[in-house]
Amino acid sequence: MVIEVKYLFCSYFCAMQILDGKIVSQAVKDAIKIKTAALKNAGKKTPHLAAILIGNNGASETYVASKVKSCEEVGFKSSLIRLPDNLDEVALVTAIEQLNSDSDVDGILVQLPLPKHISEATIINLIHPDKDVDGFHPMSVGKMVQGLPTFIPATPYGILLMLQHYNIETKGKHAVVIGRSNIVGRPMSILLSRNAYPGNCTVTICHSHTKNLKELCLQADIIVAALGIPGFLKADMVKENAVVIDVGITRVPDDSKKSGFAIKGDVDFINVAPNCSYITPVPGGVGLMTIAALLMNTYNACEQKNIGPN
Repeated sequence: MVIEVKYLFCSYFCAMQILDGKIVSQAVKDAIKIKTAALKNAGKKTPHLAAILIGNNGASETYVASKVKSCEEVGFKSSLIRLPDNLDEVALVTAIEQLNSDSDVDGILVQLPLPKHISEATIINLIHPDKDVDGFHPMSVGKMVQGLPTFIPATPYGILLMLQHYNIETKGKHAVVIGRSNIVGRPMSILLSRNAYPGNCTVTICHSHTKNLKELCLQADIIVAALGIPGFLKADMVKENAVVIDVGITRVPDDSKKSGFAIKGDVDFINVAPNCSYITPVPGGVGLMTIAALLMNTYNACEQKNIGPN
């Protein structure tokens, strides 16, 4: 029976290839590990990522723990600053200013979301652009729009690294990005339209007020689903041989799971996958690439300092 099930699964998805975030992220981390070891051997400064975690949100705890573990894996130094969720904005500002002035810190990560009484825009703007490894600072965004060297937001950057790894052609393709957040949707649309690889796409960015969304998706060679609604992208919205990138990651109640929930993406994977040439799974896709891209940004931040022997 097990053999039969495996055979049916293979037959069902034989024309489709999984964009495996585990494989690609490990390749990126292996490359960073080699570069970091070379810095150490040369007596150079090694990258240092500092993360600020506010409160005890379960998802945030998991994300930050993964980032700290990944830093250790590639040989980075990491610092975790824990702050209570009832802190005032001044205390958070002070913590960021201290990290800004610490020459040993190369990258600063403030785990979002923040408590409602603290302005995300204010906090993001406080991080020094040279340490903005999340790529959210207005200066980083402005440089990205102009095509200048800068820190690219980690999730879009991770998607670019994945497209590169699998040599997926983007030139002249029609890309539809569903979602217009400043973290994923907007930067993804800009990056896919740039005169570079991956890029040179004709991009349509869609959102909750877009009319004829299904018709637009059916025209797409590449779809990036980043709206935060589990299973939103259905099979009848995807044309044959499309490339589908699922950015969504939502906890959905599931009594069959020991944890009581399952992780779902924005794509109805089982029904959409047969239409695709490539598709990312959830979990095991874009989420892992986000961390790999964050490490790459942190390494680049350290390298830019061009520091001599410690």
